[in-house]
Amino acid sequence: MGAIKEVVSVSLGSSARDHEVEIDLLGERFRLRREGFDGDVGRAAARLAELDGQVDALSLGGIDLYLRAAGRDYRFRAARRLAASVTRTPLVCGAALKGPLEHATVRFMREDLGLDLRGKRVLVTSAVDRYGLAEGFIEAGCDLRYGDLLYVLGVPVLIRGKRTLDALIHALAPVVVQLPFSWLYPTGSAQDKPPSTGQAGLYDRFDVIAGDYQYVRKFMGEETRGKWVVTNTTTAADVEELRARGVELLVTTTPRLAGRSFGTNVIEAALVALAGSPKELPPAEYLRLLDEVGFEPDVTWLQGSGPARAGVPR
Repeated sequence: MGAIKEVVSVSLGSSARDHEVEIDLLGERFRLRREGFDGDVGRAAARLAELDGQVDALSLGGIDLYLRAAGRDYRFRAARRLAASVTRTPLVCGAALKGPLEHATVRFMREDLGLDLRGKRVLVTSAVDRYGLAEGFIEAGCDLRYGDLLYVLGVPVLIRGKRTLDALIHALAPVVVQLPFSWLYPTGSAQDKPPSTGQAGLYDRFDVIAGDYQYVRKFMGEETRGKWVVTNTTTAADVEELRARGVELLVTTTPRLAGRSFGTNVIEAALVALAGSPKELPPAEYLRLLDEVGFEPDVTWLQGSGPARAGVPR
């Protein structure tokens, strides 16, 4: 494998969002690469098989192996074929890192950025997928709504209350993870479509829109002035689109590397390779390694109106 540790994300997402970067982590050189296969499961599975045993860690993008929410794990039927393609190289999907990382991101907003979140109206686009974010905002004293029924299943209802959310997750998640993944989440060229106008004014009611970027963008209106967006993977073009729509603050849970914030699946794979582990790590170990390598959320005040704090771009 040479001196450079190779980490590759094989994604069902659009190939137009591919990215590669080389970075140093604790004195070791890493090459992180995202390869999109435009929703083609067969090609993605073949590429995983080709890379198996040839790189230091692999991750799945555009699809999860499982969801971790409301105290349980739910494994996607659609991911089994992809997972079966890998037998030698550690394979992760970001699910084990996502919860603790996103919970820590909300704490970072409060403690490091000094943002007063209490009473903020927050829309979490899909809490089953971003349960750590939801818990973080609850602890921060925010007024939350959950868009799982709307964003995942197309039912135009927002969920209110964590008890109701958990009950719905326990009832519906075992069924939902058996469905074709493209029914639940945009893959391939669907990721390049303009935002839908089917829920005009949805974001007007909220101060913060939080969740997977493909979901955040799904119903984003032309005018989203003053909103805060807390999300994950964003390209340089995504950042400019948010700026043009008037978004005030963009926080990504992973750092921006060469103009792009990678998904949690890539960061998790890099940490697994750094640790030399054959499998995913315990949540506490991920947080320890993130602190050791100096990875923090990326923070950008898109309209130049943020507080002048050290280390916070304006």
